[in-house]
Amino acid sequence: MNVPNILTVFRLGLIPVYFLVFFSDYKYNMEVALLVLALAGLTDILDGYLARKYKLVTELGKMLDPLADKLMMLSVVLSFVIDNRVSWLMAGLLIFRDLGMIVASVFYVTRGKKTVPATVWGKLNTVLYYAALVALMFRWPYAEAYLWGVIILSFVISFHYMRRFKSINI
Repeated sequence: MNVPNILTVFRLGLIPVYFLVFFSDYKYNMEVALLVLALAGLTDILDGYLARKYKLVTELGKMLDPLADKLMMLSVVLSFVIDNRVSWLMAGLLIFRDLGMIVASVFYVTRGKKTVPATVWGKLNTVLYYAALVALMFRWPYAEAYLWGVIILSFVISFHYMRRFKSINI
């Protein structure tokens, strides 16, 4: 296992830390939860940079990296549902989309198909998604409307990924 993959596994380990902090009685729990999310985001950027710069891109990394991203985001959405910050409908759409991407990736990798590495569109969606989560975390005005826009964009980008997947596996 190389350094980028270790960073990705570390990011997966941040998920239970996020839950513990988010639901704690600590006065600054939202600020610390945001720091955990920021650390997850930084490790995502760093692992991708290292993998590309030092030619450490692996099939495992191509599968684990988006899995870690999606599981972290789904965890945050779940915490928001439990805390009544987002509706079950929003959460359901996000979960449906992200779990669909995870299941499809695992399904195709286990059958020897190539996975689609993250694109600029996928990365943009991740950044916009994190911005929406921050807005919801601190209950900023229009945060829910902004998240609806991100949800719509994420489905558009999912279709983009499906087309790319098909083109590299023909």
